[in-house]
Amino acid sequence: MNWLHLVSYFWGGAFLANAVPHLVSGQRGEPFQTPFATPRGEGLSSSMVNVLWGSFNLVVGYLLVCRVGEFSLLHSGDVVALGLGMLLLSLFLARRFGRFHGGNTPTGA
Repeated sequence: MNWLHLVSYFWGGAFLANAVPHLVSGQRGEPFQTPFATPRGEGLSSSMVNVLWGSFNLVVGYLLVCRVGEFSLLHSGDVVALGLGMLLLSLFLARRFGRFHGGNTPTGA
């Protein structure tokens, strides 16, 4: 197995995970942070920008997973690399954007 394929699947998972909040926010007509907002990554972008950014992430994720090597759901290494990319980026984004949306406050306190 080529380790570069696993790196590609890892980043493909990260891009696919990043597509979700942008597409959902955009489809709901809600603004959300993007790299194009001011200040960068903190300000809100329009729902249209979020749909476009989410779609871009979806395309890049597809290319990294489906067009590099031969990704297979039956190969544990492929699935682990994809899942780790999704999990790690999701945890990073939850921490990064939780401060804007109340996601970093302790529950039950």
